[in-house]
Amino acid sequence: MQSYDERLTAPRSWWIISVLAGVSLALILFPFGTLPMLGGLVGGAALAAMAVSGYGSARIRVVAGSLVAGDARIPVEALGEPEVLSEEEARAWRSHKADPRAFMLLRSYIPTALRVEIVDPADPTPYVYLSTRQPRKLAAALTSVRDAG
Repeated sequence: MQSYDERLTAPRSWWIISVLAGVSLALILFPFGTLPMLGGLVGGAALAAMAVSGYGSARIRVVAGSLVAGDARIPVEALGEPEVLSEEEARAWRSHKADPRAFMLLRSYIPTALRVEIVDPADPTPYVYLSTRQPRKLAAALTSVRDAG
């Protein structure tokens, strides 16, 4: 049973920037003729769009008794209490309060986050920091799965 699923998609402005990257490459190739210019427009926009899509494809899920965040899969039994972070707190935890040993799935375009302590003594990771648009909903899903198990 899946109780939470979020894709950290890139904002619309990034897609506009990928089109502008194609236009920039087209302008660079303009002196070489129409065909190279069109190739630059299509190729540059496509490459930039692939980069934006790849960066925005990170997902956070709570499924089968685990928190799946990007490439990490953490059983909920190894997690402590989730802490919902406001914009200011999230900024502090991804900058001057950050621990280099922490697992951080952060996206600069998402201002809020969730921080969860790792309580497994065998794991040297002190906490998980997750950028999320719905930190309260993610915290509730983690608590619900942990309490049910």
